[in-house]
Amino acid sequence: MNPIEEALKIKDEIIAWRRDFHMHPELKYEEERTSRIVEEHLREWGYKIKRVGTGIIGDIGEGEKTIALRADMDALPVQEENDVPYRSRIPGKMHACGHDAHTAMLLGAAKIIAEHADELGGKVRLIFQPAEEGGNGALKMIEGGALDGVDAIFGFHVWMDLPSGIIGIRDGPFLAGAGFFEAKVIGKGGHGASPHEAIDPIPIAAETVLALQTIVSRNVNPIETGVVSVTAINGGTTFNVIPEEVTLKGTFRYYKPEVGEMIKKRMAEIIEGVAKTHGARAEFSINDLVPPTINDKAMADFARKVAEKYRLRHGDVAMSMGAEDFAYYLQRVPGAFLALGIRNEGKGIVHPHHHPKFDVDEDVLHLGTAMEVALAFEFLKD
Repeated sequence: MNPIEEALKIKDEIIAWRRDFHMHPELKYEEERTSRIVEEHLREWGYKIKRVGTGIIGDIGEGEKTIALRADMDALPVQEENDVPYRSRIPGKMHACGHDAHTAMLLGAAKIIAEHADELGGKVRLIFQPAEEGGNGALKMIEGGALDGVDAIFGFHVWMDLPSGIIGIRDGPFLAGAGFFEAKVIGKGGHGASPHEAIDPIPIAAETVLALQTIVSRNVNPIETGVVSVTAINGGTTFNVIPEEVTLKGTFRYYKPEVGEMIKKRMAEIIEGVAKTHGARAEFSINDLVPPTINDKAMADFARKVAEKYRLRHGDVAMSMGAEDFAYYLQRVPGAFLALGIRNEGKGIVHPHHHPKFDVDEDVLHLGTAMEVALAFEFLKD
């Protein structure tokens, strides 16, 4: 059984699944249609199914060893701007990160694995996960038993920073730990013509935004890495009224836990301190979202050997300050999170993840399917 040849046979089917999911995007924990389609196919192909909310766990094969393969299914609250036949049919919702492709690739792998189940040397577990986009769906799946008895786990993410068809494999740290914050600067409203009679929260918020940037530029060791981004500011309604309050929202990223803790500490000091300096007060929350995604070196090396055996093009992939809740699986089970390059300038597929014009090079999705199948069979042979 050659995984690439098998995946080529169903290349058009993988693309059709991806387009169907793309046209019908569902946000975190709303993946009812997507998970129903996945479950129907898995049952048809002979998998044992367990439901975890809108998540699906599918098992096939018998033996002492178990390998898990994971795909995420949720979309984003983004209005699509692509003019394509498979454009999202749901206003304000879009698969702008490629989870439609992940689900389709793993469905393809599920079909091939089922057709060759008698050749398996152990058990394959497929994890179709909801709510990766800020919902920590991985934790829900783990609580539902997704990792019970699992010896290794692999996942894929389509990757705009890699040329189309290249499988990106990295040892150790790959994606950052992430958190988010919300802050409210509360002053005293008044007339725009009499700022001395008010406590204007707008310049206080502006100063806070600038001060937050000094955390990375002046508190993080230049050899280390971190990010603090204010991504939303809201306050005021008209030209001549000083508002009572201004709200800020944003995210922070890090690789080392101690850097993450320092960032959170400094953020709290700055938000509270700047407001107090100007006679205002601040209410805020600073929350962790996911830890860093750290690939197991042995599993990354195994993935390279599998890619080389089947002559799948592969290479290194750079660290990213993006974040993924696949990190939670890797905290508990050895594994690796892999990337599949989808950048194709000739086709105009160049827009970054989460962009309204994000798209994928569908002609390489079968390579992700082939790699997933190859990982399963090669791991269970050892």
